[in-house]
Amino acid sequence: MKIVLMVAEKPSLAQSIAKILSRGNMSSRKGLNGACSVHEFTGLFIGQTVHFKMTSVCGHVMTLDFIGKYNNWDKVDPAELFSKAPTEKKEANPKLNMVKFLQVEGRGCDYVVLWLDCDKEGENICFEVLDAILPVMNKPRGGEKTTYRAKFSSITDTDICNAMNQLGEPNHNEALSVDARQELDLRIGCAFTRFQTKYFQGKYGNLDSSLISFGPCQTPTLGFCVERHDKIQSFKPETYWVLQAKVIPEKDSCLTLEWDRVRIFDREIAQMFLNLTKMAKEAKVESVSKKEKVKQRPLALNTVEMLRVASAALGMGPQHTMQIAERLYTQGYISYPRTETTHYPENFDLKGPLRQQANNPYWAETVKTLLVEGVNRPRKGHDAGDHPPITPMRAASEAELGGDGWRLYEYITRHFIATISADCKYLQTTIACSVASERFTCIGKMVLSPGFTEVMPWQSIPLEESLPSCERGDLYPVSEVKLLEKQTCPPDYLTEAELITLMEKHGIGTDASIPVHINNICQRNYVTVEGGRRLKPTNLGIVLVHGYYKIDAELVLPTIRSAVEKQLNLIAQGKANFHQVLEHTLDIFKRKFHYFVDSIAGMDELMEVSFSPLAATGKPLSRCGKCHRFMKYIQAKPSRLHCSHCDETYSLPQNGTIKLYKELRCPLDDFELVLWSSGSRGKSYPLCPYCYNNPPFRDMKKGMGCNECTHPNCQHSLNLLGIGQ
Repeated sequence: MKIVLMVAEKPSLAQSIAKILSRGNMSSRKGLNGACSVHEFTGLFIGQTVHFKMTSVCGHVMTLDFIGKYNNWDKVDPAELFSKAPTEKKEANPKLNMVKFLQVEGRGCDYVVLWLDCDKEGENICFEVLDAILPVMNKPRGGEKTTYRAKFSSITDTDICNAMNQLGEPNHNEALSVDARQELDLRIGCAFTRFQTKYFQGKYGNLDSSLISFGPCQTPTLGFCVERHDKIQSFKPETYWVLQAKVIPEKDSCLTLEWDRVRIFDREIAQMFLNLTKMAKEAKVESVSKKEKVKQRPLALNTVEMLRVASAALGMGPQHTMQIAERLYTQGYISYPRTETTHYPENFDLKGPLRQQANNPYWAETVKTLLVEGVNRPRKGHDAGDHPPITPMRAASEAELGGDGWRLYEYITRHFIATISADCKYLQTTIACSVASERFTCIGKMVLSPGFTEVMPWQSIPLEESLPSCERGDLYPVSEVKLLEKQTCPPDYLTEAELITLMEKHGIGTDASIPVHINNICQRNYVTVEGGRRLKPTNLGIVLVHGYYKIDAELVLPTIRSAVEKQLNLIAQGKANFHQVLEHTLDIFKRKFHYFVDSIAGMDELMEVSFSPLAATGKPLSRCGKCHRFMKYIQAKPSRLHCSHCDETYSLPQNGTIKLYKELRCPLDDFELVLWSSGSRGKSYPLCPYCYNNPPFRDMKKGMGCNECTHPNCQHSLNLLGIGQ
C-alpha cells in the first residue's frame, strides 16, 4: 500500500484536518520532536487505497541568517552585509529538530500533500518542507506527479473535502517573493541596526534600549507616529467665534440653531454679526426639506478592518488580535483570518454560515428573519484573489470561547450578519431659518428602517432632539442669540487603528506583517501605548526619526518601502526577476547606508540634546585593570561597564543584577571581578569584565564567566572551582 504524507502548518490544524478526512477513524502518536503528532488512517487517493500520515510543522521550518563569522558585530563592517556576506538557511527552532522529524516521517512515502496556510508565507513553508522530505521519499516512476498542494479557507468538512478533491501545486513565485523579502529585510535591517546600535551605545548611557534597530517597514511605521507628534508640538491654537441662536417653536421646548457661516476668526466681525441679530424677536422659517437617506451596510470583513476595529472598539492590540483570530481559525470557528479581500465570490454559500447562528440569543431574531425573507447580496468590495472575507464558520457561545476570544468572534459574526442585511434608511429633515439677516440651520433624523444597525447597534443613527412640524414662512420667538468663544484643538496621538489605516494606504507591510511592525516599535521602546490605544513616541523614537529626516528622509518616508512591496508582488505574480529585484534594491540601500554613515554626525547632534554621554552616566562600581580607576556601571539596557579614562566599554550579562565581588582581581589582567546573579534564588557567577569580552583562551567564547574559564591555576576558574583568595 502506498503512503501519503500530509503536512499542515500547526499541530492543531493537522489534528482537525485528519479528523475530517478520516471521519474520526484514525490513530495518533507523538513525533520524535515531541511537539508534532502524526495521525494515521487509510483512505482513497487518486483512485487507490493508501495509508495517510497527517502531521505538521510549527510555522517556518527554516530561517535566513548570515554564515557564522558574519554574525560577529565587532569583526564585520556592516557595509559588507549588503552583498559580500553569504547567507544560509538555518533551522528556525533547532530544539524542535523539525528537519529530522520531517525526514523520518517522509522516508519511504510515495506522495506528499501540503496543507500549509494559503498565503505567501504558507507557499514558502511548502518549499521548506519539500527540501526536507523529497530526498528521502520513494522515487517516482516515469515522471509521476508526487507533490500536491491543498487550497482551503476554513476548517470545515465541506472546505477540507473540496480541497482534497481539487489538489493543485505549490506556487514557486509566491515562495520566491518571501525569500526576497526575508533577504532584503535581513541585509538592510542588520547593516543599519548594527552600525547605529554600536555608534550610539558607545557614546550614550541612557538610551534605554538594548538594540537601536532599523527596519525597512518598522522605521516608516515609527515615522507615522513621530509625524503626528510633531504636528501636536507645532500646533498653535487659534481663537474663533461662533454665533448660536435658540428659538421656541412650541411651549416648553427650545431648539438650537447652527450658524451657516460656521465660525469667524476675527472678533470684531463676529461682534458685528451678533449686533445684527441680537435685537431680532423672531426667526423666520425660510425652507423645510425632507430627504430619505441611506447608511450603507459594511463591506465584508478583511484582516486590516478587523485589526482596526479590534484596536479602536475592543481595546485589543494588533498582535494580540491576530493570535486570537488564528486560534479561532484553527478551532474551526472562523475562516482564514489573513485576507485582503472584501468581496464574496458569486458562488459563496452565505446561508450556510448564517444558519449556524440561528440559535444564538444575541442575534437569533435577526438571523431567522434573514433566512425567511432572504439575504441581501453583500456590497461589491475588493477581490484581492487570496481568500474570502473573514466569516464565522460555526456557532459558539461566550462560555465556550470566553474573554477576548468571544469578543472578537462576536464582532466577526455581527459584521458578517450586517453585510447580508439591508441598508439602514432614515429621513433627514433640514429646517433653514433667518434671524435678521443671518441664516441658521437645524437638522433632524428619523429612522425608517434600521437594517444592519439592528445587529451593529453602535452604528445606528444617533437619536437627536425631534424637530417641530413647520412650513416655510412660520415664525418662532427667539429666546437668545449669543457669541461663543472657542479654540482650535491640536490633533491627538495616532491610535493603532489610525496607524493601521496609514500603513495600508501607503503600502507598508502586508495584512500578515502589519501587527508585527507595530509590535516591534513598542518592544524597541520607540513608542508607548497610552490610553485609548494611542501611540506616543518616546524620546529615542523621536530623535531617531528626526535624525533620519536630517540625513536621508527616504529612510523614514513610506515611498521607498511601498515601491519595494510592489516589486515583491511582481515576483509573486511571475512578472519580475528575483535576482534583479534583490540586486537593484540592495544597491539603492547600500548607497543610502554609506551616505548615512558619512552623515551620522547630523543625528548625533540631536542625540546629544536628549541623552547623556557614557562618562556622565552610571555609578562607580569596579576598577579598570588598565588605569586602575573606577569604571561606571550603566544599568540602562544594555547594562555595561564604561571606563571614561580609557574610553572603553565592556558588555555584561543581561537581565540580572551586578555587584562588586569582594574586591578580588583577575590574575590575567588585574580587572576587579563582578558578580552577576539572576535573582534572589537564581544562578550567579563571578566574571572578569575584560575576559568576558575578550576570551583569554582558545576554548573559551565571548560571554563566559569565571565559572567556565579554563585557567589552570586561577582560584576563580572552572578548573579549581574554589572562589576566594
